[in-house]
Amino acid sequence: MERGHDPAVEQQRLWRLVWSRCPGIGWQRLERLEAMLGSLAEAWSASSERLEHALSGHTRLHKRELEALEHYRSSHGPAPISDPATAAQRRRWAQPARLLPSDLTYPEALLKLDRPPLQLFWRGQGSLWRALGESQAVAVVGTRRPSRHGLTMARLIGRALADAGWPVVSGLAEGIDAEAHGGCLEAGGKPVGVLGTPLNRVYPRHHTHLQAEVAEQGLLVSELAEGTPGRAGHFALRNRLQVGLAQALVLVECPASSGALHSAQLAWELGMPIWVVPADAGRISAAGSNRWLGQGATPLINPADLINSLGAGPIRQARRSSASTTVAPLLQREAALLAALGAGASLDQLCDRLRQAPAVMSERLLRLELAGVLRSEPGLWWRPC
Repeated sequence: MERGHDPAVEQQRLWRLVWSRCPGIGWQRLERLEAMLGSLAEAWSASSERLEHALSGHTRLHKRELEALEHYRSSHGPAPISDPATAAQRRRWAQPARLLPSDLTYPEALLKLDRPPLQLFWRGQGSLWRALGESQAVAVVGTRRPSRHGLTMARLIGRALADAGWPVVSGLAEGIDAEAHGGCLEAGGKPVGVLGTPLNRVYPRHHTHLQAEVAEQGLLVSELAEGTPGRAGHFALRNRLQVGLAQALVLVECPASSGALHSAQLAWELGMPIWVVPADAGRISAAGSNRWLGQGATPLINPADLINSLGAGPIRQARRSSASTTVAPLLQREAALLAALGAGASLDQLCDRLRQAPAVMSERLLRLELAGVLRSEPGLWWRPC
């Protein structure tokens, strides 16, 4: 969804979507292309020599990268986006659901990271982006091989956070991540799974049902496009996203070499509060997390202490808001749209039925989605919640 409903904004967003799929083009190169060539549309039609010049210095393209870029451009023709864009072009490039840095709900905290994600693919309840955009969530991380005590605490923490109205961010990995999500789901909360794989892959494979439940009740997030080959480094990269989406981090149990410690270190550098569940001093699986207790982290013995410190989460606060002063007027203003939507409709269908431009309609749909009235689905399709 765009910041505003200017057709030019929509056009710029579509070009970013086109370039974001190009091999070798990441955050820095995309920004450099736009700055050096005036626009991404202009960059698309530029010669190889102009592109090489624009991407000189630390963003320089190697020979194979340039060959891949030229193959990508030739495969999509001289004008993958017309002006104005057609409905077919919007459907093609806007799928699957994703956020770009210029979008209204893109979390601003992620822009402060050393390597901000160029795009965020997501599936689930889009209304959660409002809370995540303001880092109103709690990350729970830990080892894949915890003790029974660690598993129990992770589930209890997930339940307590859900009961208090806090989205629970974790990585859907084995062990602590899975238990935290499980506890959140049991309490009817909103889990947020940050993946180290594309959305269409499940890792570990036996988490198929858990991942589906998180997508149904909460949100799945990945910066990796479908078809991206698996690499061990992707799981380390997702740690920074978990921290960027949260305002506090809970370290349940992890050894001295755990990737969860990277999340804790980044959270510490960003000034985020870190809570640590104490464990036996001699337990290898908790050597890394226990060490943080001597570095300024807050011990977490009872999940209630965490809730007492954080207070009510954004989901509970939203429920407390008076429907008569927030949702009800919105429903009244959008009565025509909701009637046109019926049991479900696509963006193009709604534009045709209500005779409005896609950018304007997207803005209206976003307001209803953030209010929890509508739910977006793949294919630019919306249904009532």
